[in-house]
Amino acid sequence: MTKLLLSIHVLAAILTVGPVAVTASLFPRYASRAPVDPEPSGPGTGSAREPSGRGPEFAEFLHGICRRYSLAGVAVPVFGFATGAQLGVLTDAWLIASVVLTSIAAVVLIVTVLPDQERALAALGDGTASPGQPPATAPPSKARLAMTTGVFNLLWTVVVVLMIVRPGSTTGA
Repeated sequence: MTKLLLSIHVLAAILTVGPVAVTASLFPRYASRAPVDPEPSGPGTGSAREPSGRGPEFAEFLHGICRRYSLAGVAVPVFGFATGAQLGVLTDAWLIASVVLTSIAAVVLIVTVLPDQERALAALGDGTASPGQPPATAPPSKARLAMTTGVFNLLWTVVVVLMIVRPGSTTGA
């Protein structure tokens, strides 16, 4: 049973946290692009166009992936706790540290990354992405989006290392 729970836990992490990490990292690049004219006119105008034809619509698609996969990502700690209980390691320091870091990563995602993405999309949609806005309603900068996503990804990286190395564990290496 432990191997099954561990397999589900690892697969859930790969299939849910991985896509959120990648799409959230790509989001700032596409959210900061102006819409692309699908029919450029005149000679040489095609080179100014985004080669892939992606822009704000793609940013909206990336945000949708982040939102949906974040919900599915709840399976990761659920199966993680079940696996930890089966292994008898729920009180080990490495697991407690992983739980704390996972909780912080979830808060970063829910409180900063996803809302900042939504504000950036709203600003693109209604044309309010101007520097003269009050700070409370201004869309987040590309740097802020990248930074908060980087913090989220770094937290998950540390969790993965803790799960593999398990410092102080007596259940094997």
